[in-house]
Amino acid sequence: MITRVKTVDIANFLKKYGILLILIALMLLFTALSDVFLTSRNLLNISRQISMIGIASVGGMFVMLLGGIDLSKGALVSFVNIVCSYFIVNTGMDFVMAIFICLVISAMVGYINGILVTAVNIPPLIATLGSQTILYGFAYIISRGQSIAGFPDAFRVIGQGHIWEIPVPVIVLVLFLALGYFILNKTYLGRSFYAIGGNAEAAKLSGINVNRVKRLVYMMSGLFTGFAAIVMLSRVNSGHPNTGLGFEFDVITAIVLGGISVSGGSGRLFNAVVGVFIIGVVNNGLVLIGMTHYVQMVVKGVILITAVGIDCMQKRVKV
Repeated sequence: MITRVKTVDIANFLKKYGILLILIALMLLFTALSDVFLTSRNLLNISRQISMIGIASVGGMFVMLLGGIDLSKGALVSFVNIVCSYFIVNTGMDFVMAIFICLVISAMVGYINGILVTAVNIPPLIATLGSQTILYGFAYIISRGQSIAGFPDAFRVIGQGHIWEIPVPVIVLVLFLALGYFILNKTYLGRSFYAIGGNAEAAKLSGINVNRVKRLVYMMSGLFTGFAAIVMLSRVNSGHPNTGLGFEFDVITAIVLGGISVSGGSGRLFNAVVGVFIIGVVNNGLVLIGMTHYVQMVVKGVILITAVGIDCMQKRVKV
């Protein structure tokens, strides 16, 4: 009896903190393989690198809690990069106004995705995949496939600046994580995410306007991705239509790796944050030990399949 209780306790511990143990193990591995990995400079670099993924992952987590998915994130990053660059460089618009307009556009793109999913009843996978193709197309049309550069120095502060030695992108990430925690744990709206993802029909019968919540969540996902795109543009200091290529893959992998169920209804923000750090550590560590971009693609693909496989097996065991 005692052995069985201990086994259950260990299983619960691993379920709750297993993702954190994986992060620690990866950090120890790359520390052993590279003398540069565990330096303050490199750790700050990782923090800057993951800030954009982390910001977008907060909105992406909301979508996945509902049982949906948003594949348009990478394309939206590219589109916002090009549009914001065009406004600032080609038209001479003040960068604050350009950022505001691009954030409004990002929210509108997300809301349109929500309309396609709720009003037209297009599956989220197809709706956001279609949006992805359209946004990439517009990014190439506007830029003609060329980079756009020439931003004012003040704009670069968003992605390259520091406040008390802390990178500005990291500060922005912390603010978005705090906002995500507040929405999920302190508001009725956040609780409705779990209810809809767990059982949409039951949530509807309990008085939740399911379609309205879904549209709002997709709009928030677009808005958060817009913020991530602005930070990325400022950090890279050049707009290019390929900037967001593969971005949605990193976001989805981080969220799923963090234990957010692909079928919706369960998951914690803390675990999603750890998943984001794992993606950052893997990307950075593989580069430091000399692995090519294609090897990184293989590794991240294996990570995603493994994470989704574990989630599916857990669901099957519960049934």
